[in-house]
Amino acid sequence: MGIGNIGLPGLLLIAVVVLVLFGRGKISSLMGEVGKGITAFKKGVSDGQQELEDQKAEEAKDVTPEEEAKDKDKV
Repeated sequence: MGIGNIGLPGLLLIAVVVLVLFGRGKISSLMGEVGKGITAFKKGVSDGQQELEDQKAEEAKDVTPEEEAKDKDKV
């Protein structure tokens, strides 16, 4: 019997053993920390995407070559 064949009864047994060993308070605080970590990760990913979009927008603002820009100023 391998680890892949645990099934629902086995998972429930493991959950009960973990609950007995660590207690409800410890598990809930651990889950709270996991939630905070996931939230921080999502915020970091979102901030990174926004930064990349800002860079692309900054690069796309002026696509006119230098020579053409000087010619327009002379006219």
